[in-house]
Amino acid sequence: MTANRVSRLLSASVAALTAASLAGCAVGPNYHRPTAPVPATFKELEGWRPARPADAIDRGQWWTIFGDPDLDALEAKVVISNQNIAAAEAAYRAARALVAENRASYFPTVDLNAGATDSGGRTTQTTIVGGGSGSGGSGSSGKNSNARYTASVGASWAPDLWGRVRRAVEGARASAQASAADLANARLSAQAELASDYLQLRADDEQIRLLQRSAEGYQKALQVAQNRYNAGVAAKSEILSAQTQLYNAQASIQSTTQARQVLEHAIAMLTGQPPASLTIAPKPFDLKIPTVPVSVPSELLERRPDVAAAERRAANANAQIGVQVAAYYPTLNLSASYGFTSTTLGQLFSSGGWTLGLQAAETLFDGGARKARVNQAKAQYDQAVAQYRQAVLNAFQQVEDGLAAQRYLEAQDALRRKSSAAADQAEQIVVNQYRAGQASSTDVVTAENTALAARQALITTQRDRLTATVSLIEALGGGWSAAELPKKP
Repeated sequence: MTANRVSRLLSASVAALTAASLAGCAVGPNYHRPTAPVPATFKELEGWRPARPADAIDRGQWWTIFGDPDLDALEAKVVISNQNIAAAEAAYRAARALVAENRASYFPTVDLNAGATDSGGRTTQTTIVGGGSGSGGSGSSGKNSNARYTASVGASWAPDLWGRVRRAVEGARASAQASAADLANARLSAQAELASDYLQLRADDEQIRLLQRSAEGYQKALQVAQNRYNAGVAAKSEILSAQTQLYNAQASIQSTTQARQVLEHAIAMLTGQPPASLTIAPKPFDLKIPTVPVSVPSELLERRPDVAAAERRAANANAQIGVQVAAYYPTLNLSASYGFTSTTLGQLFSSGGWTLGLQAAETLFDGGARKARVNQAKAQYDQAVAQYRQAVLNAFQQVEDGLAAQRYLEAQDALRRKSSAAADQAEQIVVNQYRAGQASSTDVVTAENTALAARQALITTQRDRLTATVSLIEALGGGWSAAELPKKP
């Protein structure tokens, strides 16, 4: 039989067995998505204002609803430079490579071997001297070389009769999809953290401006108190009260500035650069508070990347049960080779021979090791299902928390505005009374401190509303969908 005929025979045999293998059964349970408790509606959605079409979250760029170009520019850098996202992307590529590695087990392995050996023995020559014979001192030695050259092509293959490879590929594919969801979740988390830090930084800008204006007023009040004291119409305690008020405001400026710098450093890290490379200039705090559209709870399971990742890991764990169950069944290994042997290199390929092999193996006794591995795989599946259900519950809790925060902070904002307006009026009245000699400096200090606290509380509430909006968008998945997972990683 020639090499070409053997090659055609092997190709036909491999193709036939491959088809039979792929059409064979796959042992182990088939995967069905685990059930999870899903409410009909969100508890905190009652009274929620319906969103207008213009309020819709832009898929992939949800932060644009805040209408801040500086925030948009920073968010663009997160996807490119954030190192946590880069690590998640590398993990996804590794998971895809694992799918390819497992899929390679469907096909035979082909090896090419070539070699040469040379063995020789020493011989002694006998020399005739002067008609006599014997071994003379001028004897010489030489080598007789016995060279042997070989070349062969071999193939081996274990057909996937029981679906072990199919289950392994199935599990690796689910694991790769989980890594893709992890990548989406890392991206969403970094984007949400950046948006939250940025909004808090802008609120700190407003707090600093407020404190600076107050400090300027307190400086003037201190000068007035000093003049009154010098004129003998005020006690020294009036100067001390004005100084205390001024120094407290100046200390608050330092404290708030330090908090702002920490936020700026955090934003630099999120955008993948050292803090020294990023400076964010202050600007007015005039961001709008958008309305976030909320869908039905059942859609949340498709919109949260962390939930999708947990579900895909449950699918992987289910596939591993089949991998372990396949160990109960015998394995079949086919091998074939075609080789050449010659003592002359030039005639190596003049003739050859082939061999075919079939090997079957079955473990008769393993002390319960296979059963233990199957039980372990089942337990790991149960663990993955529990983690999936916990991820679902966490998702619902975070949405409910976000909806509650939106509702109560909105009401709190309206009350803070009224409180600040009332405190401003009270401050102006007391100042006018003081100028008319109808109120003491202590009354002025008290009114000014009350007004400042009310203004600060209003800024804090507005900041909390903005960051709560970010948290709600993140809890809703940021516009992501499980449909974005690669079907064939």
